Order: sequence, then C-alpha cells, then structure tokens
Amino acid sequence: MATVTIDADIKAKWPEGHCSYSPGSPEELAIIGIDLLVRELGTEAAQAFIEQIFDKYPGDHSGTPDTEKA
Repeated sequence: MATVTIDADIKAKWPEGHCSYSPGSPEELAIIGIDLLVRELGTEAAQAFIEQIFDKYPGDHSGTPDTEKA
C-alpha cells in the first residue's frame, strides 16, 4: 500500500468563532472532515452521510492504492 501525505491548511469559520487545521495524513483529514460534518449537520445526519461512503465499498475492502495521478 502506498503512503500518502497531505499538505493542507483548512480554515473553518462560524458565527461563534473559527478553527484552523493542518492535516498531514488521510486519517487526520478524515477526522477533521467528520468533526466539521457533525458540527454542521448534527450526529444523525452526519452518520447517514458517512454511511453512503461505506456503502460504496465491500466490508472486506483492503484499501487498494489509487492508480490515478494528481
């Protein structure tokens, strides 16, 4: 499996304040995305949205590397 690194600077703003994130891995990016999704949609709606992603892959998906180049 290929190792993926991410170079990103994410800034999220709400009326109550803001947050900044700098994920370095797909796992960190996913956690940030899920956190933002739950804040925006609420827990149940975020879970339903995420379930759509899991429905795309079989339960035994091994995380094969993407062959598409950026």
